[in-house]
Amino acid sequence: MSVRLEVIGHTGVITLDSPATRNAFTPELREQLAAAIEAVKTDDEVRAVVITGSAGAFSAGGDVKGMALAPIDPPVGRARMHATQKWMRELITLEKPVIAAVDGPAYGAGFSIALAADIVVATPRARFCMVFLRIGLIPDCGAFYLLPRVVGAQRARELMLSAREVQAQEAKELGIVMELHEHDDLLPRAMAIAASFAHASPIAVSIVKRSTANTGELDAVLDAEANAQALLFSTPAHKDAVKRFIEKQPLAFHWPTYKEKDDE
Repeated sequence: MSVRLEVIGHTGVITLDSPATRNAFTPELREQLAAAIEAVKTDDEVRAVVITGSAGAFSAGGDVKGMALAPIDPPVGRARMHATQKWMRELITLEKPVIAAVDGPAYGAGFSIALAADIVVATPRARFCMVFLRIGLIPDCGAFYLLPRVVGAQRARELMLSAREVQAQEAKELGIVMELHEHDDLLPRAMAIAASFAHASPIAVSIVKRSTANTGELDAVLDAEANAQALLFSTPAHKDAVKRFIEKQPLAFHWPTYKEKDDE
């Protein structure tokens, strides 16, 4: 199994558990994650959800090796995007609190999953990256809807266009992460937050979540995202980037590093 679901008390714990791929979004993981989200959505005993990853990683993002083995033309890409967006929309609009416990990399779609949570707690070694432009793609899994709502439009564009890595402390300063905890304290803290909702009014929680979401905007963004990503899957830039990745060659696009000078 690439995804484990446990119900502990009134908390549904979804663990991305594919250490060999650092919890990358393989077809198997996507299918099992969709089933887990559906299960916690329909279980009235589950009052809150914790999403985490195993083996020191939240998720490495897209399955780039799988992309190389099965080139994607626009119709196939669009169908795959719509299938992914179905369960991603369910997660974003889930009327139960979602807490992401992030350790290690949350790249690409993994970053989007974290953004879909209502509360993100992380370890100091957590790192976030909208990596898509490095392989000739655009952010997906609702990133165009989610990231600007968290960090603002200008910073969202910078993170998407640079495809740079955001370390845990910066992620906290940007409002992506709410709290930082050492590894051994991370999951217990996420579970404690989730458990507190066992005593909250589920109707009130549902209203809060529905009232702070604009689902009409979400649907429009997801549709545009699917059409654009389907086109990009078949472009030479993406195919070249995947080839470079598989062959462990430097990628063509790199954001120049910058270190601010100390104030004098």
